[in-house]
Amino acid sequence: MVRYLLRRFLHGVAVLWVVVTLTFVLMHVAPGGPFDRERRVPPEVLANIAAKYHLDEPLTRQYARYLKELMQGDLGPSYKYIDRNVNDIVLETFPVSATLGLLALLFALTFSLPVGLCAAYYHDSWADRWCMFLATLGISLPNFTLGALIIWLFSLQLGWLQPGGWGEPSRLILPTLTLGAAPAAYLSYLTRASLLEALGEDFIRTARAKGLKESAVLLKHALRQSLIPIMTVLGPLVAALVTGSFVVEYIFAVPGMGRFFITAVTDRDYPLIMGVTVVYTALLACANLLVDLCYSLIDPRIKSLET
Repeated sequence: MVRYLLRRFLHGVAVLWVVVTLTFVLMHVAPGGPFDRERRVPPEVLANIAAKYHLDEPLTRQYARYLKELMQGDLGPSYKYIDRNVNDIVLETFPVSATLGLLALLFALTFSLPVGLCAAYYHDSWADRWCMFLATLGISLPNFTLGALIIWLFSLQLGWLQPGGWGEPSRLILPTLTLGAAPAAYLSYLTRASLLEALGEDFIRTARAKGLKESAVLLKHALRQSLIPIMTVLGPLVAALVTGSFVVEYIFAVPGMGRFFITAVTDRDYPLIMGVTVVYTALLACANLLVDLCYSLIDPRIKSLET
């Protein structure tokens, strides 16, 4: 167990280093700079700004400086938000995006498992077609369309919920539904397909031949086997949801991390781009590690922890 965790930790560190290196190089070799869009200023002022942020140094020295500061937990200053550094922005906005992402994930799992289970059990029936219609609708509707639609319905027409903002529980419902709709639909398709495959296995026929109740066969045996493909996609899905969605956060005025990432790209705010990228990559590595740890709990035949 310890060797496995150590090996996976080192693998995650290597992945993080590769992502940081590629992102750093691509940002600096792209045409333009972080202060090219500023109003006309004297060249000596631009030179002083470049010296302040060490942009006048060779790229290799900038890269070494960034790695040293990163290992110390310092993500650097923001070029766009002069009075703030990247650590402050991440610490302020990440809890908001994480809360919204976890709520969206909870909704996706709560919706997809029953829908996929129903669709697989009543295969080729009206229930199956209705469940897959809902799943297709969730995948087809973009976030901005779905968000505008449910704001119009639940806020403007019915007046049940607040159309935006953050803090009150009633304000969390609409962005959670909007962000979790597509993952819920995708997981419903995946659950249905996995269950249909599991229901055709020999151990399912053996369980039925032993006289087990159909509910026990479906929930205890087939569903447990079908959770493995679902767990595989949960790693990147958790990281994507937790780091936030710019579209959803913009529509519902959620003060999360997603909108800062998009503005950082347009403003060429190098440290902020790198900071959000580091957070996303670290979350992805941790989520994949948790998924691997859960494999052996779901299916004892998987001995990944002992290899």
